[in-house]
Amino acid sequence: MKKTIAIILSLVLALSTLAACAPAPAPAAEEPAAAPAAEAVEAPAAEEPMAEGDKVINIYTFTDEVPKMLEKYIEMHPDFGYTINATIIATTDGLYQPALDQALAAGGKDGPDMYCAESAFVLKYTQGDMSSYAATYAELGIDVAAAVPAADIAQYTVDIGTRPSDGALVGLGYQATGGAFIYRRSLAIDTWGTDDPAVIKDKIGPGWDKFFAAAADLKAKGYGIVSGDGDIWHAVENSSPTGWIVDGKLNIDPAREAFLDLSMQLKENGYHNDTRDWQEAWFADMAGTSAQPAFGFFGPAWLINYVMAGNSGGTAPGEGTYGDWAVCEPPIGFFWGGTWVLASKDSAKKEAVGKLIEWITLDTSEEGLQYKWANGTLNGEGGTKDTVASGVVMAKSNGELPFLGGQNMFDVFVPSNQFANGKNLTQYDETINNLWRDQVRQYTAGNVTRDEAIAAFKQAVVDTLGIEAN
Repeated sequence: MKKTIAIILSLVLALSTLAACAPAPAPAAEEPAAAPAAEAVEAPAAEEPMAEGDKVINIYTFTDEVPKMLEKYIEMHPDFGYTINATIIATTDGLYQPALDQALAAGGKDGPDMYCAESAFVLKYTQGDMSSYAATYAELGIDVAAAVPAADIAQYTVDIGTRPSDGALVGLGYQATGGAFIYRRSLAIDTWGTDDPAVIKDKIGPGWDKFFAAAADLKAKGYGIVSGDGDIWHAVENSSPTGWIVDGKLNIDPAREAFLDLSMQLKENGYHNDTRDWQEAWFADMAGTSAQPAFGFFGPAWLINYVMAGNSGGTAPGEGTYGDWAVCEPPIGFFWGGTWVLASKDSAKKEAVGKLIEWITLDTSEEGLQYKWANGTLNGEGGTKDTVASGVVMAKSNGELPFLGGQNMFDVFVPSNQFANGKNLTQYDETINNLWRDQVRQYTAGNVTRDEAIAAFKQAVVDTLGIEAN
């Protein structure tokens, strides 16, 4: 069956804050983004008529990742009877959320039947201002009480997808995004005489004191421990006990405030290359082409698959840095990213949408998306392997990667998922994170004092969101 794809903005990056699937992303200004296409493009099937409106499922999303999953489902289930109309809008410059909000509010036959939200703003749609537009999974015909525990779904993805007003599940993620430290084997051997993950994890942690002691060792050998301060930011942000908003007021958790000092320590000692994530110099450190090689990056499996591998300068061991990487436990537990799948309460196709969502998020069979995603078999053998939300699937999957010198990354990433939680997320994270990091850069550049940076940040939040500090 042919699919109709309406692309409003085409993507060139690998992720959303999670995670898309292009192997070699182009740089963007801050978080993952994409270059906009000039105008919408309709691509109907040539040899068969367009499906009638009541047999089309509309999905709004920010990458082509989920639409491609839906295409695979239709290919596997030719009697499904629906085509997919995907509206893909990059998160560049905050374009996606306003477009989705308008479409949900307008409803109608062209409104979203399904839509996606990433961790930076998912709470807006599952628990915040736009959560009333979501259908419950139960309304889609999914036996939530049985299916979620049967699949052993990571609890944080359930927590994030549960609407407080009625306690109903309205969204689930298909990935698990607990983080690890991803490091260069050759630099570890040169510095400490070994690249064994069991040894390296004790060199860089636990805790930031050991991390900076390792940074001093690496600096003595001519290496930076990370590429830029953004490489530790997600570990800081997503391990903090509290989020940016507490009781309706701006809250600066002490762990997040300490990022000012950690960032300054990295810069003053030359422990990084002072790059900005998602820009050319950051990607260059993945390829090992900088004057001062960078030892490692903090991230989940998707960072390896969709960002680092494509920017390593090779496609097989011995080419560029491909095969020269390993993963170990990070100095502090964290998670980063993820995409949640929701359905509109106004959809007239809830049963069909329910089949799609259940296949993506809860089917643990070898024919389900979770298994194929974990084992790299979505489009045949040899595809990209990733960590998924189902513990049942992860227990029967193999995460060995040539990029990691044959290491089974699941041995590290599966335990790391215990650190993932939704308690420190807010619906404003995407905006507030950017405002915070702007001021941290001003501070480490010597343009403002520490106190001035904090004051300017608070004012920026007031000016942008109208939220006062507590």
